[in-house]
Amino acid sequence: MTRSVRRMTGWIVMTAVGLPFGPLILWSFSERWFFPGLWPQAWGLRAWTYIASTAGMQVMAAIGHSVVVAAVTAAIAVAIGLPAGRALGLYTFKGKDLVSVILTLPIIVPPLCVAMGLHLWFIRLGLAETYAGVIGVHLTFCLPYAIFVLWGVFSNYNPEFEAQARSLGASRLAVITRVMLPMILPGLSVAALFAFLLSWSQYLSTLIIGGGRVTTLPVLLFALMGSGDRPVAAAVSLVFVAPAFVALLFSARYVGTRSLTGVH
Repeated sequence: MTRSVRRMTGWIVMTAVGLPFGPLILWSFSERWFFPGLWPQAWGLRAWTYIASTAGMQVMAAIGHSVVVAAVTAAIAVAIGLPAGRALGLYTFKGKDLVSVILTLPIIVPPLCVAMGLHLWFIRLGLAETYAGVIGVHLTFCLPYAIFVLWGVFSNYNPEFEAQARSLGASRLAVITRVMLPMILPGLSVAALFAFLLSWSQYLSTLIIGGGRVTTLPVLLFALMGSGDRPVAAAVSLVFVAPAFVALLFSARYVGTRSLTGVH
């Protein structure tokens, strides 16, 4: 594929991805936009000024809460998914198919059923309406994806590199930090991105477990959409989808140039 064709393909993909967000951009910079006008009757920065002002501190706080919850969820998902994915990818054992089915259940079961079922347990454990509870319910959705990604990574991983390092006198820690982790870093990054974005976009589970006390950006966004202030809701929506675009660019530039196991 020539460079011009690749460039054209990239522009087509970017246009197809960004086109649905065109109306959101127009709404976020509008002051008045009434039907049947195709364009806003008045333009302005009120929505963005509101987000950056003292009055918009609730929006900034919600963004902070979402970043913290998603980052912690992603870190825990990767920390658990790494040994689990290695075991599933490198070894064959009894019950492996059962483990696969169990990991699939939180993905195929409707999120409302999962959140409502866990809510009763979290109330008894004192985790309802807490950040720990929200992170816990997010893990039920994010952890299976992280494990499946790392499972695929280790299915194509060659452990003989570790054996060679050990034969040369490398310690167990050196094998992990200087052999395994550099080789699986692209796949590890994909697993972390999946977990972060899934946690970032959780609304229903956050609302049920958080009980309205843990206000993340999706929870606030749905409230703004119901308020009728479309410019502010559109601006917050653009902030909400920004991490997805950053992750897309990161994966295209960093991960897309190499295999998930780091082998060129």
